[in-house]
Amino acid sequence: MYIELPSAWRAHPFLRNSFTINSQRQIQKIIDYGIQEVNIDADKGIMPQESLSAEEQPQKDLTVNIVPADLREVLEDKKMPPEIKAPIVHWRSVDMMSKLWENPSAEKIAEFKSGIADVVDMILADDATNFHLLRLTSHDYNTYIHSVNVGVLAVSLAKAVLAKEDKHDMHALGAGFFLHDIGKVYIDEAIINKPGKLDKEEMAEMRKHPSKGFKLLNDTKQIGEESRLIVLQHHEREDGSGYPKRLRGNEIHVYGRICSVADVYDALVSKRPYKEMLKPFEALKIMKEEMLEHFHKEIFEKFVLLFT
Repeated sequence: MYIELPSAWRAHPFLRNSFTINSQRQIQKIIDYGIQEVNIDADKGIMPQESLSAEEQPQKDLTVNIVPADLREVLEDKKMPPEIKAPIVHWRSVDMMSKLWENPSAEKIAEFKSGIADVVDMILADDATNFHLLRLTSHDYNTYIHSVNVGVLAVSLAKAVLAKEDKHDMHALGAGFFLHDIGKVYIDEAIINKPGKLDKEEMAEMRKHPSKGFKLLNDTKQIGEESRLIVLQHHEREDGSGYPKRLRGNEIHVYGRICSVADVYDALVSKRPYKEMLKPFEALKIMKEEMLEHFHKEIFEKFVLLFT
């Protein structure tokens, strides 16, 4: 069916206000962004296209551009208020992530890295907009939104932790943070989207995603080795209780340590079918009082300062 969104194009993640709905994924994206009603153009049809058999399904357009055409325009708009720019940048980043998820080829990973580099530059240079970005991370959970939230949080934390060092490629590092969960493209969606806690077998499968993501990025060779470690190590913990290798302390790269803090925080402030989201203060309190042994103490302290 053909719909029109009842808001300005800058207020949502779609490139147009009017378009045809062809998939459940489009509907879910509208729901995820809190759009509660749309206008349907009955003259252009109100019924969705009939389902096609596997043989009749059109091939995915693998040439689709990942980077939204207006992303740089938004980022470079000096007149746009930070509180307006922040959600637009967030939505465009989620749009990039969802498109990459459909086709995580070497070419598309390179394109994503190029597009997200502009977002990383904004996080590093535009404190006013980043202030609002950091406070946009309490959303209903889905993998694309979570990946972007963690990317924003982790780049901001890396800026604080690595401020006195100039040896870090922040573009490659940023791409690693945003792609920390890319291995989930190989995990059954029924497990990822299960409306409840995972059983033992499902958890074992889910815990394969860091290794699978590391292999994907290693095979495509678009991101440096140290940045690939983010994907492999973001579930490791200081006390050795993490996975996949149960590393502890200095066995964990500083990039992995940074991402683990951001990842846990966003999981706590996100609403899931089996839990309510926490307020930022509540999440930080739990991390300090119940999980502190999981994190590098100084890195966690710098993370807390991002919200003061």
